[in-house]
Amino acid sequence: MTYRDPMNARVRSEERRGEIVRAALEVIAERGYRGASLAAVAERVGLTQQGLLHYFPTKDALLVAVLKERDQWDALPDTRWRVDLLAALVEYNAMRPGIIQTFSALLGESVTEGHPAREYFTERYRRVRESMAAVLRAEYGERLPNGLTPERTAPLLVAVMDGLQYQWLLDPESVDMPGAFRDFLALLGES
Repeated sequence: MTYRDPMNARVRSEERRGEIVRAALEVIAERGYRGASLAAVAERVGLTQQGLLHYFPTKDALLVAVLKERDQWDALPDTRWRVDLLAALVEYNAMRPGIIQTFSALLGESVTEGHPAREYFTERYRRVRESMAAVLRAEYGERLPNGLTPERTAPLLVAVMDGLQYQWLLDPESVDMPGAFRDFLALLGES
């Protein structure tokens, strides 16, 4: 009788799940969520579709894993963000177009009723706006130099970040995403 080490099996299973999630990120970036199939993801990692279903029983379960993985890469540090660190985040995003493309494709598709990522993005944006309001409050207090409150400015800040990402993805040679974001931050500080 052969003894199987359950710890090694668990590690191998987690490694395989990671491979599948990375492959799903690539397929979604290329085809969008609706155009991505479990068969395409399975083929990319050398599994049958049935084999992939052992790790992720539905396409929606795989999508949730993809989104959680992406959030792990962007996990906020325990310390508070500062306005100047937001510019560094935009520069970091400019170095990973595939991740930004996948996120943007999923975000765009999630606005339709019934999309499995709609709730995820709705909650994520609520948290991001709260976080951005806290960043702005720490920097400027209860009113920015332009007279707006942090709560009124936070959605604008998020919109600029996301809007620049879309423009940059479409025409990276013409859009200096980090530079344009720094310009926007300068506008926030003007009275």
